[in-house]
Formats: sequence, structure tokens, C-alpha cells
Amino acid sequence: MTRTPDLDFLADLIKKAIAAGADAADTIYGVSTSIAHSQRLGRIDKLERSEGHDLGLRVMVGRRQASVSSNDLDPATLDEMVQRAVAMAKAVPEDPHCGLADPDQIARDFPDLDLADPNEPSPETLIDRARAAEDAALAVDGITNSEGAEAHWGRTTVLLATSNGFAGTYSRTSHSVSAVALAGEGTAMERDYDYATAVHGEDLEDPEEIGRAAAERTLRRLNPRKAKTAQVPILFEPRVAASLIGHFAGAINGASVARGTSFLKDRLGEPVFPANVSIVDDPHRRRGLASKPFDGEGLANRLWTLVDGGILTTWLLDLATARQLGMAPTGHAARGSGGPPGPSTTNLHLAAGNAAPEDMIAEIDAGLYVHEVMGPGVNLVTGDYSRGCAGFWIEKGEIAYPVSEITIAGNLAEMFRNLSPASDLTFRRATNAPTVRVDGMTVAGS
Repeated sequence: MTRTPDLDFLADLIKKAIAAGADAADTIYGVSTSIAHSQRLGRIDKLERSEGHDLGLRVMVGRRQASVSSNDLDPATLDEMVQRAVAMAKAVPEDPHCGLADPDQIARDFPDLDLADPNEPSPETLIDRARAAEDAALAVDGITNSEGAEAHWGRTTVLLATSNGFAGTYSRTSHSVSAVALAGEGTAMERDYDYATAVHGEDLEDPEEIGRAAAERTLRRLNPRKAKTAQVPILFEPRVAASLIGHFAGAINGASVARGTSFLKDRLGEPVFPANVSIVDDPHRRRGLASKPFDGEGLANRLWTLVDGGILTTWLLDLATARQLGMAPTGHAARGSGGPPGPSTTNLHLAAGNAAPEDMIAEIDAGLYVHEVMGPGVNLVTGDYSRGCAGFWIEKGEIAYPVSEITIAGNLAEMFRNLSPASDLTFRRATNAPTVRVDGMTVAGS
């Protein structure tokens, strides 16, 4: 008979792995439920409910490890899964850095982060949210069409158990709404979007505000010009500035540092940003979109100031990368069911500065205000940065006109050294930043 997985279920699976020849093991189980709705011009495109689950088992035989996963919880299938995992571990090369935490490293007390909204919205509620967002966008003068609106709800529960004595579980919910508006006609058409996400439905931004914001962003982009090639100050709006902080997080990921493939690999303990810059990762933000009470290896996690006064203070480390670098783990392990853990951030943000964005704009005689970037164009080995973008040209301290079909280029190491944060930080996503100004970049236009 198939059992519904709980922590005792995971503990029994670990016992089977040990009995089959594993020296250590951990197992993770995730179960998720979601409802997704999308519509366009008032007509429903999609209304779906999905439910799924997945079980992952990692075993270690000496310094060899292997991972297997399954969504079939039949006892016979699980027995075969255990045998296969142990056989695989015996056949692979040794990894001197693999292994579970020492018992004194594992988390014992879990903070209450209020991550699960007890109220599941009805399909009608999601339809109303999407309709309100799209109707608000279409009601704005100048909007000629809609690419649609979406509303989503989801709930995920994670259970993790290890043979070194850790057992923990938590659930997280999410509510989201988005809208995409169009303006103009033919080849002069422009589009833009806005969206919001929250753990609890009561914290979700007003869908009508999301729709209006999508419309206003779209209208501002009409009749763009091409900027001339120049080296000028560049402002990045918050949702684009957040991508720069994401590149920073990738560069301090312990896996990249251990491989020597990060342009910041030799900069620990050194200034990499100006002295007024701080970057914080906080897994315990209450109702945070990426909060969790423990990391993916069962270690206690905590707030880290990754950059303090401009100085890089730490790498993002799981157990394996910490051992490889001869350091202590930082509680940044994340994992799914299909493989071993790897380092990752949680709720990451660039702390706000003192200047308002308007004041930053007023100081610029000629410059670019970037609202969208596109294309890969980021090399974390060298730090080279080159992205297609759209935004607004700044002249004599004011927004002058929209621009598009241009490229901005620089090097992340230099960009970080010349970065100034504005005061408009809000927490809308897992990675957040205020508007930032970066001097010394090149705009490639006409």
C-alpha cells in the first residue's frame, strides 16, 4: 500500500538505503498544487489546476555519491530506486568534497516565517484578478490592444530528511497577477508589462494598479529614436537593476569560485563596490518570496550582508563548495529532487541609497535611463557585459524621449565600482534593487 510521504516516510527510505549499503543518505520530497488563469480581451485562454509530487534520494558510499528521483511512490518502485542509487554510487568516481553535514551543523530550531497563506483562492477570484488588470490597462487612453493578463496561485510543501539526524518541512504559497499592454499601430507598435507576486493574497498589489502601470509603461515607449554612440552615465530602473545584483550573486557562487570561473574569484575581503553600497541576503524575511527556515542540506541559515560598505564579505557556499575552498558553509544550499545541492541566494537586495531617482536624473546632462534589457551578453568569467536595451534618453537633467535598438556595454567589475543606488527600494520580488546609476559605460547606437 502506498503511503502519503511524511518525515517518518523519508526516515524509513533512508534506513532502506543504509541497509542496502549506503554509508549516508538524504531524501527530499516536494508536493505542489497550482491554479493558473490567463485571458486576452476578456476571453479565457486558460484555466488549469495542476498537482504534482517528486521524491529524490541521494546516497553516499564512501566519497562516492549518486542521486535518483521518482514520482512513483509504490513500495516496490521505491525498493528498486534504493538499489539503483546504491549501485550507481558504487560505480562513479570519488568526490572528495561530497558528504552530509556534521551533526552539530544541522538546524535544530526553525523560525516561523508565515510563508503559507491558509486561503486558497477560487478560480473565480483568479479570473477577477486577471480581468481587473486587463480592463484597467485597456481603459488607459492610447492603449490599442492587449497581449492578455494572467493570475496564478500555488502552494508547495518541502520535506527534507538526512541520515545525520536532520528532519524538517515547510510550505510556501504564492499569488501573482500580470498584464501586457500594446499601443501604436503596425511597425510602430510598442508593448510593456507589469506584474506582482506575494506569498499571501492580502499582500498582493491591486490588479488594477498592475494593469495601469503596464499601460503607462507602454505609452512611454511610443515613437522611440536611436541614440548616438557615446560614453554616458546610465540609470537602470529597479527591475533591471535587480538583474545586475543577480549577476553579482552568480559571480560569488561558491561553485563558480571553486572552478575559478568567476571574475571576482580573487576579490574576497576587498572592495568591489563603492563604500556606500551594501547587499543583503535574508532567508528569514517574513512572508519573503524566497524565504525558507533551513537550507537544502538541513543547515541553519541566516541573514548575510554579502557586501558591507562596498567590501565583499563571503562566498555563497554549500557543504561541497565550502570544503573545496577550505571554508565554513554559509547555509546557501538549494536543491531539487534530481541531483545534489548547489549554492543559491534567497531574498536578495541592494540597500537603498540617499538620492531620489529624480535627483539623479537632474544631475545628468546627457545619459540613458534603461527600462529593459534583452539578450544573454553577460560573461561571468571575464565580467564582460553587453546587452540590447530600450529606455529613455536624458538631456539636461530631464527625460527627453524614448530610445530603442541600442546596446550598452561595459565590464561588471568596473560597473560595480561605479554604481550608486537611489532611494526607491521596494520589495516586490525575490531579488530587489533601487534605481542605480552606473558611470563609464558605452551606449552603441546610430
